[in-house]
Amino acid sequence: MKIAQVAPLYESVPPKYYGGTERVVSYLTEELVKQGHEVTLFAAADSVTTARLEPVGRGALRFDSNVVDPLAYHMVLLDRVMRKARAFDVVHFHTDYLHFPIARSLEAGHVTTLHGRLDLPDLVPLYREFDDLPLVSICNDQRKPVAFANWVATVYHGLPEDLYAFSPEPGRYLAFLGRISPEKGVDRAIEIARRSGMELRIAAKIDKADRLFFEERIEPLLGPGVEFLGEIGDGDKAEFLGNAHALLFPIDWPEPFGLVMIEAMACGLPIIAWPRGAVPEVVRDGETGFLVESIDAAVAAVERVATISRARCRRVFEERFSARRMARDYLAVYQAVRTSSTAKQSVA
Repeated sequence: MKIAQVAPLYESVPPKYYGGTERVVSYLTEELVKQGHEVTLFAAADSVTTARLEPVGRGALRFDSNVVDPLAYHMVLLDRVMRKARAFDVVHFHTDYLHFPIARSLEAGHVTTLHGRLDLPDLVPLYREFDDLPLVSICNDQRKPVAFANWVATVYHGLPEDLYAFSPEPGRYLAFLGRISPEKGVDRAIEIARRSGMELRIAAKIDKADRLFFEERIEPLLGPGVEFLGEIGDGDKAEFLGNAHALLFPIDWPEPFGLVMIEAMACGLPIIAWPRGAVPEVVRDGETGFLVESIDAAVAAVERVATISRARCRRVFEERFSARRMARDYLAVYQAVRTSSTAKQSVA
C-alpha cells in the first residue's frame, strides 16, 4: 500500500527530546516500512526515517529561534501534500484540524488521528462542520466532548518492542517524566515522594508558557530528595525508567493517552496514576499499577508497588502496546477509508 504520513513540524520525526505525536508518527512509519509498505513521510527537514522523506522547512520549528509564525510552514506542508496526494492510496494526517478544509477535496483515501484534547467548547462547531471527515481517536475517553464526529476507530499508541529493555529489579527512586505544567501534577508528585520517604527524579520539558509556573511553584520545592534533570531524549529514557521504583503520573486533566505510561510498562515499571482521560484504558489497576484519587492513596500505593509484577507489566506492554499491533490496527483503518473513497468516486 502507498501511504503518506503527515506530521506536524514543531518537532523532528522522531523528536530529539519531548514530543509525543512526532514520536508515534515515527514508530508507525518505521513499522509500516518494515512490513513492506511504500511510505512517504511529510515532516520537518531534520527528520530521520527509512521511509521516503518529503522535508518541509529547515528543521524542527521548536528549536529554530528565527521562526515567528509556525503556521506559515504548515501551510506549505499542506499544499505540498495536496499536490501530491494522488500518488497515495491513503493519506494519514497527524496535524490536528489544520488540513480539514483541503481534506474534502482529496481523491485519495484519508484519515486523521487526533492526538490532543477535545474538551474545548470552541471545537464543537468545528467538528459539527466537518462531521464527514474520518477520524481516529487514541483512546475512547478522548471522543466524549465530540461524540457525534465521524469516528472510525480507536487506535492505542504502540512502541517498538526492542526500544526499551525489561528491567526486572525495582529501583530506589520514583520517576516523573513528561512536561512541567499545572495539569501534569508535578507538585503532586513531589508531595507523594516526600511523604513516602523516597527520592523523586523529574525529567521534564518546560515550555515558555509554563516557565513562570516552574519558577514560582516548582523550583522552590526542589532540594534534597527531589532532583530536576531537565528534558531527556530516547537514549536516556530506558535507564531513567528502568532503574526507577515506580512512575508517578498524577495528572489533573483528560490526557488523551500519555505515551510515558507504555514506555514505563515496556521497562517493567509499575505506574501510580490519577484515573483521568486515557489512564483507566491504559493502566490496569492492581496489575500494571494503581489508580488513585488522592495524595494519601498515592502514598499508600507506593508502599504496595512490590505487589505488582514487573514481568507482568512488560507482558501487558507486548500484548497491548507494541508498534506491530498499532500498525495492524491502522492498516485496517486504511483499507476501510480507501474502500470508502473508491466507492464515493464510483458514485460520483
